[in-house]
Amino acid sequence: MPSDTQMKKAVLYRMVMPEHTCPFGLKSKDLLEREGFEVEDHYLETREDTDAFMREHDVKTTPQTFIDDERIGGYDDLQVHFGKKNPDADDTTYQPIIALFSITVLLALAFAWVALPSVFAWQTLGWFISISMVLLGLQKLKDIESFSTMFLNYDLLAKRWVRYGYVYPLSSGRWAAKSMPRTDVLVLQSCRHALVYLCLINSRKTKS
Repeated sequence: MPSDTQMKKAVLYRMVMPEHTCPFGLKSKDLLEREGFEVEDHYLETREDTDAFMREHDVKTTPQTFIDDERIGGYDDLQVHFGKKNPDADDTTYQPIIALFSITVLLALAFAWVALPSVFAWQTLGWFISISMVLLGLQKLKDIESFSTMFLNYDLLAKRWVRYGYVYPLSSGRWAAKSMPRTDVLVLQSCRHALVYLCLINSRKTKS
């Protein structure tokens, strides 16, 4: 008779290719391990392997998780299985980022109007960039689940430690707030934050 302390087992099939590692596969493995499962991890290393697997199991996406020979499904299905919140896929819109940058411009101009002889100064640009980075960091926290998934597509540290995708928005917003006076240092970093947020919006359209 099996021991009550025997580790639960799950079988996971996910895409791990030379040019692409499925972020939902990484998140499925991480969730299973946090729920106390020993994961039998199967890589789908080519497009042909992936297509053959999907035909065999009559599914349209990967990853796929099996527990006790029962197919649970993809990452969203796994969240539902464990009683987690099932994320809703909203329609793509750029209105939030347009509103965010509009508010940021007004705040930077207000700061400059109070603190500087003229609003047309380099420091105004610095405030705009810094405030933008802080607010973009807050937007990541608003939907940290989607952000962390998108982050796994390109960040090497997050691929090794999935939970880093949840920590990064907190650390980046704090760094931006501390760096407000450093206009020249912030320019490239702010462009990166804006690109990350645009990728976050677009990542809701498609999943691996």
